[in-house]
Amino acid sequence: MTVKLPRWANNSDKFSLFLLLFLVWAIAYSIFGDEHVGVNSVIFRLAVLFIVAKLAGCLLGLIRIPPMIGMLLIGVLMRNVGFIEIVGDYAKFTSVLRQLALVNILLPAGLGLDANALRQMGGMIANLAVVPVAIEVVGITILAHLTLDFPWLWGSLLGLLLAAVSPAVIIPCLFELQDLGYGVDKGIHTLVIAASTLNDILCIAIFGVMLGIIFSTQSLLMQIFYGPIIFAMGFAFGAALGFVCQHVPHKDETYVTTLRTLLLGLGCVLAALGSNAIGYMGAGPLGCMVAAFVASFIWKKQGWSSNNPVKANFVLLWKFFEPISFALIGVEVNFSILETNTVTWGLLVLCVPLLLRILTSFATTQCSNLNVKEKIFVALSWIPKATVQATLGPTALVLARNLNDPVLEGYANSVVIIAVISIIITSPIGAILIMQLGPKLLKRTKTGAYTNEAVDVVQSEQL
Repeated sequence: MTVKLPRWANNSDKFSLFLLLFLVWAIAYSIFGDEHVGVNSVIFRLAVLFIVAKLAGCLLGLIRIPPMIGMLLIGVLMRNVGFIEIVGDYAKFTSVLRQLALVNILLPAGLGLDANALRQMGGMIANLAVVPVAIEVVGITILAHLTLDFPWLWGSLLGLLLAAVSPAVIIPCLFELQDLGYGVDKGIHTLVIAASTLNDILCIAIFGVMLGIIFSTQSLLMQIFYGPIIFAMGFAFGAALGFVCQHVPHKDETYVTTLRTLLLGLGCVLAALGSNAIGYMGAGPLGCMVAAFVASFIWKKQGWSSNNPVKANFVLLWKFFEPISFALIGVEVNFSILETNTVTWGLLVLCVPLLLRILTSFATTQCSNLNVKEKIFVALSWIPKATVQATLGPTALVLARNLNDPVLEGYANSVVIIAVISIIITSPIGAILIMQLGPKLLKRTKTGAYTNEAVDVVQSEQL
């Protein structure tokens, strides 16, 4: 006999998240009292922000718009109507939350990488992570110099900031398409995830070098070796952690899934937060991807090839971190700092090089086995920008204010404004293009997580 569940039971996971948030707040209120977690506290307002962001995402999902757009817009709205402003110690707290969300989305991405696809497409991954990025950085540098009177170093700094793509936008979209069976046969998700990760690591590393040159925060020798050190640290820590997770705990351990999830997850949290603490933030995300990939290599041989329960745990956890990630990105968007002249020229500086990058990405894939539609999809996948821009955008402004230099502060403020513009424009447009064009441009196979009969149901629930 088939029991028909009530309609609300289909969304019980969302209700569970709201209930968990309430319980966490109630426990915190019991411990810290009204001053720190009361209804007028920043913590309470953050909780309201995350809950409303999740609700907005669910509502947009009903009309087939990616939920992350609703979450992002709620963050923007609440910041600019004065509901919440994050300063002082709370800024450090939310920075940690963003790092945890980034780790959460990078781990299932690393666990889902296809080793065979990586071997076959290694050259194309490197090309996509270097050539189109270089075109975009050069284009931004030149346009910023011509239109905003940026010095060449500041133009390069802006170019490196804007050339980074957002894993928090790209990876969830690719997961949904992969689960529906789109692009699985050609390993499209592996190609885009691997190339975008390498792209971000390069941009973050060289951004740090440029920042050091402009503000002379490091010796010349350290500036030269900053990038290689990031790669060495990320690969070394990731490989070591992945090797440990391959063998500890033993595969026959009763609670092997839980223990592997905790060990890999906490190890990668240490990588992200620890690399930030010592000034090499790019090493953390790289370490997460490497650790997850190395660990999954053996786990697949142990029977976790198509159904990895550790990956499933992190995908489930993303339901909690998704509204946190995108709402906090939205909170970084402050309309009060926008200046008409900077916004106008900033749009040109952002859009023209991005168009050149898309065309270059399409040209870079010409020697691959992808068909024309797949090449178009890969080229459009580099549009979304959010995570890196929200994290690194204010960095130069903080350093300029510390030096009390009005000229440097003016350039840094323009960098922040253009970073804000890039988040507002590219995140929603990129997410919509990936989700709407993916089913039209990519071939669907039956190897996804869902059957063909369930595709329409899944799309209506997830999108």
